[in-house]
Amino acid sequence: MSTAVPPPTSSPSSEELLPGVVRVDRQAAAAGTTSTSVSGTSSASGTVASTGEPRRRAAFRPDIEGLRGIAVLSVLAYHAAVPGPTGGFVGVDVFFVISGFLITGLLTGRPIGLWDFAARRARRILPAAATVLVATAAAGGALLDPLRGTDLAHDLIAAAGQFANWRFVGQQTDYLAAEHDPSPLQHFWSLGVENQFYLLWGVLLLGLARYLHGRRRTLAITLATLAVGGASLALCLRWTATSAPLAYFSTGSRLWEFAAGACAALLGSALAARTAARTAARSGARDRVPAPVAGRGSGRATTWVLRLLGWAGLAAVLGSVLRYDRTTPFPGAAALLPVLGTAALLLAAPADRILGGVLAGRPLRAAGRLSYAWYLWHWPVLTIAQARYGQLAWPVLLALTAASALPAWLTLRLVEQPLRYGSSPAPRRGLAVGASALVIPLIAALTLGGGTVRALGGTADARTVAPAGAVDGPALLAPGARVLGLTPSLARAREDFPPGKGCEIPLNADSSPRCLFGNQDSPDRIVLLGDSHAGQWISAGLALAEQRHWALEVLVKPGCPLATLTVRNNVLGRTFEECDRWRENTLTRLTSGPKPRLVLISGLNRYGSQEERTEGWTRTLDRLTALGAPLAYLGDTPMPGKDIPTCLAASDGRSDACFFPRDTAFEPDPMLDGGLAARYGVRTLDLGPLLCPGSGASCPAVLEGVVLYRDTGHITDTLARVLAPRIDKGVLGAQ
Repeated sequence: MSTAVPPPTSSPSSEELLPGVVRVDRQAAAAGTTSTSVSGTSSASGTVASTGEPRRRAAFRPDIEGLRGIAVLSVLAYHAAVPGPTGGFVGVDVFFVISGFLITGLLTGRPIGLWDFAARRARRILPAAATVLVATAAAGGALLDPLRGTDLAHDLIAAAGQFANWRFVGQQTDYLAAEHDPSPLQHFWSLGVENQFYLLWGVLLLGLARYLHGRRRTLAITLATLAVGGASLALCLRWTATSAPLAYFSTGSRLWEFAAGACAALLGSALAARTAARTAARSGARDRVPAPVAGRGSGRATTWVLRLLGWAGLAAVLGSVLRYDRTTPFPGAAALLPVLGTAALLLAAPADRILGGVLAGRPLRAAGRLSYAWYLWHWPVLTIAQARYGQLAWPVLLALTAASALPAWLTLRLVEQPLRYGSSPAPRRGLAVGASALVIPLIAALTLGGGTVRALGGTADARTVAPAGAVDGPALLAPGARVLGLTPSLARAREDFPPGKGCEIPLNADSSPRCLFGNQDSPDRIVLLGDSHAGQWISAGLALAEQRHWALEVLVKPGCPLATLTVRNNVLGRTFEECDRWRENTLTRLTSGPKPRLVLISGLNRYGSQEERTEGWTRTLDRLTALGAPLAYLGDTPMPGKDIPTCLAASDGRSDACFFPRDTAFEPDPMLDGGLAARYGVRTLDLGPLLCPGSGASCPAVLEGVVLYRDTGHITDTLARVLAPRIDKGVLGAQ
């Protein structure tokens, strides 16, 4: 799930967290001391420790188990592409709220130390995760190509170290990163978020409990929860508008969802204490006053409000599952619906037997019990199968998802439950189990990584030496130049980026930094202008500038057409307003400086329709020609539409296995085919016939031993350097 981000490959939260589904203490119940909720049943949020009452065990909440079932089934259906639940990714948010509710109940309702808390979490979460990580490493080594195996090894380290969410933030926001298939471990981002929340919440709440007591402690916890939740929600709203991957995967933008569950737990405890006090008052008044006790009507009103709130919460959760889709800006304000709906259900379900019965239905509870292990297993099964056999239809994906319930059940019975309930409760034993569950997957990752490096024949560290390129003619390489094997190597191809990574500004930026190469003190300069498909020519432009002792100025913004037309950015999940501002700022900036010796323009030729591209280029060229500088246009390179290095690795370097259709490789170009270049006096160079020679149905991925593409659409930097002499002659030959 590429995650572009937002919703796409993102995954649900991975856990049912709290043991909090413990049976009611029978002796306490017999003594009449069981903590009661507004419905008269025991509250899963725990007892109100600040009242000074003795410790009591929390009651089993079958409705929470059923709510977990709704969450995991929503996520599974979404990942299996089942028609209907297009917003199933909100199952993540449901899990997060449940986690905040249960963990806050545990930390506020029972005397527990930090090490004991850490040991419980380690026993509960890490062994099952380690089992899946090791199994995924073994399956990846056996079934995936070496490049995917290398990626998987890095993902294993991040997942085992509980920082997978930050790895995926970096991958999704790095516009130079290769575009490749979703990781089999991408769903571990939510496990990282959860464990980072546990660390923060355990230290915060147990620290407050150490120094504060009674009402002061309750007030401090409430204020801390509101402060953390409010700050996190503000970050979430901001980042959803500016950087969707950061908003989706980061801990800071997700804490408010846990805080919503924490608020429900705190409010539930307060209502339970109020109800218990009212019950005690009624019992005492019954001995003295035959008339009804004041406040009984208030209790009924509260119960009815909670019942309405609960059904509204269920509608909110199911509505978001059915109405949201990949185009929904998420999390942002859209996440309020499932988050608040889940909090309402957690608070209100005990007050309504019908609602509680719906959630506690046997199928939902069965899915809820299996939710953590099933969530962990299903995604590796789906992604590895599709990496091996190609895109699969949703019925096949659904069948694979159902089949993944078997290893999930085995993990539950043989790993989760024995280590959670059967091992010694001593904290040191739990921490030892957790440490082992961290180390073993790291060993598997290193083993897998070493094997893939050997299979690829080296590492990606050294920059490739580019062979000499032909100045013209049908051959790519200069006469006498030869390439032995593939260049760049398969280990290097994905990392074969142009220099000047900082020149391609982030999506939320609307102006470019000063980015000069070559002789930076020269009054003469070439300006390279466009999007990432212009940025792939930096090395070629630098070769042109260095030959003449000029400077090269790079003004590029990924995903932003230089042609004046407004586009939608899928990473941001909205209209790309920053692109329009960047274009205007850049064109204005060019008019204020010294006149360039050449403006070299290029870009992806797939924005909008052909008519929109023509109109957009017309408006931009009106501005550029006013500079009075020579203009040159490099036609867009063919678009493979698939990850070429991965394809080559999977086919043992056989380039003929990675051909791609000619009819999808090109789009009509108004600059080359529409007469715009001739009208505005723009010199053009079309490299398409060279990179896709002949007139057959397919285009090659490798020419004369040179790997042409580093991902699904950008050329390797090696190819850009090979083409530099041809570009020099084509655009500056007369100067």
